[in-house]
Amino acid sequence: MKKIKTTPYLPEEFVVEQISDNEANIIAFPFETGFSVSLAHPLRRFLLSSSVGYAPVAIKIEGAKHEFDSVRGMLEDISDFIINLKSIRFRLKDEAKYAEVEYSFTGPCEVRGSDLQSDEVDVVTPDAFLATLNEDATLKFSLKIYQGIGYVPSEDIRDDIDEDYITLDAFFTPVRRATYQIENVLVEDSPNFEKLILNIVTDGQISPVDAFKNALSVMHAQMAVFSSEISIQTPVAIERTADSEEVKSLIATIDDLGLSARSYNCLDRAEIKYIAQIVFMSKNDLKNVKNLGKKSFDEIVEKLEEAGFSVGQVLADETVAAVKKQIES
Repeated sequence: MKKIKTTPYLPEEFVVEQISDNEANIIAFPFETGFSVSLAHPLRRFLLSSSVGYAPVAIKIEGAKHEFDSVRGMLEDISDFIINLKSIRFRLKDEAKYAEVEYSFTGPCEVRGSDLQSDEVDVVTPDAFLATLNEDATLKFSLKIYQGIGYVPSEDIRDDIDEDYITLDAFFTPVRRATYQIENVLVEDSPNFEKLILNIVTDGQISPVDAFKNALSVMHAQMAVFSSEISIQTPVAIERTADSEEVKSLIATIDDLGLSARSYNCLDRAEIKYIAQIVFMSKNDLKNVKNLGKKSFDEIVEKLEEAGFSVGQVLADETVAAVKKQIES
């Protein structure tokens, strides 16, 4: 006879397996069947989407006006230079959220991530290649580095950046990979329990354990909304809005619009009798009414606007319910 439970089994074992500075396995067990994936999937999402990192969001290069320009004496075009720059991962010191850093290099030399180290910025990918300069080259540039989460395209940043800067796609996420596997474990002679192994790889801006702690914190914060006292809101009775001026106008017939005979007949043949029926339609639905030409479509839209409505207008749920009740009665 199977043991009858009143609460699910609580996992008791938690292990951090440090594989390298930037990789770790987070292991927990035993879970009831199905519980592992229920926790692993959202944790993975939070690791990839909410981990805080740093990225350059704009660059100003002396002698270059746009990303398709070039700098004399530098082997790489600006577009290649920017691609190389994105492979360099930064970390701001003293928990700063923003820094603007200026650099100057004279050739001949190869510029790498380690050369971008400064009093304000740590570079966690020192070997990453940036550019090659010949003997008569001088490379001067300024970087704006921000703290953030996720991915932000350059067009979303452009309005906040000075015009002499080239805006960059900002990939803040410091978690490079987050995967999980689930194994069966034996508990009290039952093989139907699970072990969760969550593998986390970061780029060095943050440790895997700190990334995991951050994901847990964000997950708890998101779920906190459910911990407040639940109050049941009494829905507004439909009858309260059934006599409103808006509802009265919506349940008026299309005769009140003063349409031409052609437009009126098209709607009438489509069994559209009330102004509300037009408001509830999308513009495409209205255009697809049989034999309704562009001139008639424009007339209906104009007359509807004169009545204070528009095609596809979003109305309050109570109003929609009240109108439908009146039309169907």
